[in-house]
Amino acid sequence: MAEEHTLLIVKPDGVRRGLTGEVLRRVEAKGLRIAELRMDRVDRALAEEQYAEHRDKPFFGELVDFITSGDVVVARVVGERAVSVLRTLMGPTDPATAPPGTIRGDFGTVITENLVHGSDSPESARRELELFFGPGDP
Repeated sequence: MAEEHTLLIVKPDGVRRGLTGEVLRRVEAKGLRIAELRMDRVDRALAEEQYAEHRDKPFFGELVDFITSGDVVVARVVGERAVSVLRTLMGPTDPATAPPGTIRGDFGTVITENLVHGSDSPESARRELELFFGPGDP
């Protein structure tokens, strides 16, 4: 099976709480590779494009407000089945239902501040990686 590329974002709550190193350590310990990495601040236009699929949902404004509220760390993660492996490592979106051993299960408390974002499909990964890193590798 070919390697996949996917996007990882350590959200503002994860950065504020000093969990970036732990998140990256877990990604690498799982066998995935960090191909690109930077700290950034997501502007409103990028956030609205990132979450465009949720535009008509009542929580859209809250999503955008949160992701733009502080620094984030964005990474291009590469490896076999990187999309599904990273999603499993992160755990379910709601930290209250995330099992121990996952990032959200070990460190999250509320669904609105759930520490990390990962692309949910190879197609989303391509779109999101282009948004954050520009055109290039898959």
